[in-house]
Amino acid sequence: MNAYDVLVIGAGQAGLAMGYYLRQAGLRFLIVDQCERVGDSWRQRYDTLVLFTPRSCSDLPGLPFPGERDGLPAKDDVADYLEQYTAHFSLPVRTKSPVSSVERHGDGFLVASGQEKWFARQVVIATGPFQTPWIPAIHRDAAPDVVQLHTAAYKNERQLRPGPVLVAGSGNSGVQIAVELAASRPVVLSMGRPRPFLPLRLLGKPIFWYLKLSGFTSIPVTTLPGQWLSRRPDPIIGYKPQLRRLEQEGRLRVTGRTVRLSGRIATFSDGSQAEAANIIWATGFRRTYDWLHVPGVLDANGRPIHRRGVTPAAGLYFLGLPWQYRRTSALLGGVGEDARYLFSHILHTSGRHHVT
Repeated sequence: MNAYDVLVIGAGQAGLAMGYYLRQAGLRFLIVDQCERVGDSWRQRYDTLVLFTPRSCSDLPGLPFPGERDGLPAKDDVADYLEQYTAHFSLPVRTKSPVSSVERHGDGFLVASGQEKWFARQVVIATGPFQTPWIPAIHRDAAPDVVQLHTAAYKNERQLRPGPVLVAGSGNSGVQIAVELAASRPVVLSMGRPRPFLPLRLLGKPIFWYLKLSGFTSIPVTTLPGQWLSRRPDPIIGYKPQLRRLEQEGRLRVTGRTVRLSGRIATFSDGSQAEAANIIWATGFRRTYDWLHVPGVLDANGRPIHRRGVTPAAGLYFLGLPWQYRRTSALLGGVGEDARYLFSHILHTSGRHHVT
């Protein structure tokens, strides 16, 4: 059984940022991931996914995101960047290794992936917020011939049958998909809760550039403004002009939450109804840690117990959680700050001095 100073679970942006710092310290570490290839979690998303954060706000530590700095990268650009980052810093990543168990073992942890096991004195869980797609139970009441896809499985329009589409969910992905599909077929966008809209660009600069410059994205969750913001839904970046135009043209209708399905008929919280031949569930993800068998690190609802990623179990950390410390904690350009913070804890526990 191989032994490591640190084992990182997840080779997305969080795990790789952690690997950057661990490499500098000369610690013996391993990053394990369930995907076949670094970046696959991005490659597998829908074909036209584009980030609303520009490249200038999407750098991981030590290596700028390549390309036009004010441009918005597509999902394959992100996947390729993560793969390039891994190679550039020679990070030890073991793919095709889904973790099946983490448990306390002596003065460290025993991590298992099928029949393979590793011992690590410290473990960083960097599996991110997009783990298990969540679809409400009412989906069972739709007619069998209605095509139903979560955004995690949706790739493009070729997966759909002819006819109208219901997009249930009001996040950025749901709005983007609804606007695209409305170009060729009737679409109903079922928005569960009101969300603020921000322009994609302002005076030639991406809106996220202004949010970063103003310090808005750096407000800690430990402050009163941060606590208030963390309870608010994320804004929709861009697409308001397109939504208005499509509504005026009768191509797209915005309704309330989908509360009931019966055959092909969806009923919404505002009392209206619509027929759907296809349903795209943009209803988000749930974090699942059924493989984590360390007492005292999850609450009664299965959510991580931590302070800036440091859990009550010595040597166990979380990284890449939404609002782990700031609004950007789960984003490419923000996860590095949290990784650096946890790195200092890891070094202290390992008896090493800080390495810059």
